[in-house]
Amino acid sequence: MPVIDLNADLAEHDVLTADDVSLLDVVTSASLACGFHAGSARVMRDAAEACVARGVAIGAHVSYRDRAGFGRRVLEVAPDRLAADVVEQWEALVAEAAAAGGTVAYVKPHGALYTTMAADPEVAATVTAALAGRCRVLVAPPASALAGPAAAAGIRMVTEGFCDRGYDADGRLVPRTHAGALLDGPAAVGDRARSLAVDRGVHAVDGAWVALEVETLCVHGDRPGAGDRARAARDALHGSGVRVRSFVTADPS
Repeated sequence: MPVIDLNADLAEHDVLTADDVSLLDVVTSASLACGFHAGSARVMRDAAEACVARGVAIGAHVSYRDRAGFGRRVLEVAPDRLAADVVEQWEALVAEAAAAGGTVAYVKPHGALYTTMAADPEVAATVTAALAGRCRVLVAPPASALAGPAAAAGIRMVTEGFCDRGYDADGRLVPRTHAGALLDGPAAVGDRARSLAVDRGVHAVDGAWVALEVETLCVHGDRPGAGDRARAARDALHGSGVRVRSFVTADPS
């Protein structure tokens, strides 16, 4: 029987929103904004408390220092500065999670840092070196430049697919400014979740089949209706005989 994690990116507002809470009632892992692209210490604490109450694994959603661009702009950052920024975000969430009675189980970079790290070996090496000895798990796209540096640092790389985003024929996410970038309807998101988990791939925006081996599926929390999309994904997975389980726990749901 296939097994997969369902995660969400959230805590990206000034308060923990109703959409955040609705996501946490569905997902098995949650990547919490650490203040550099969005969020705050208060929201981190509230989100961590909600995760602990529901048994949801907590991850650090680290990014470039770019609140103005919501972390979606590629920035030129010196390696030592980037390493320090990643550690600062990790430590901030670790402190808030501990105050909430929880622990931080993994790191998932956000936005431009996520895509840059996947393609640029130097950035991948910088991030993994910064987290070595702190974090045991990093989330990244399949075929990522992170694979080698993560293995060298003793960090497990968990591959991710997106239920609510379009893909191009090379297996990359379609830029948000392009047609087909976002899947809005719950039915479409459910179909995408099933395709990734069961068929091990997706149809790209041009119709080509793209094989993708992933261990976790993401639903973004920064658009209205995120909870409904996550529920549709989970229902589709269950309906296809897929067990939904966090990649950091052995307890199936």
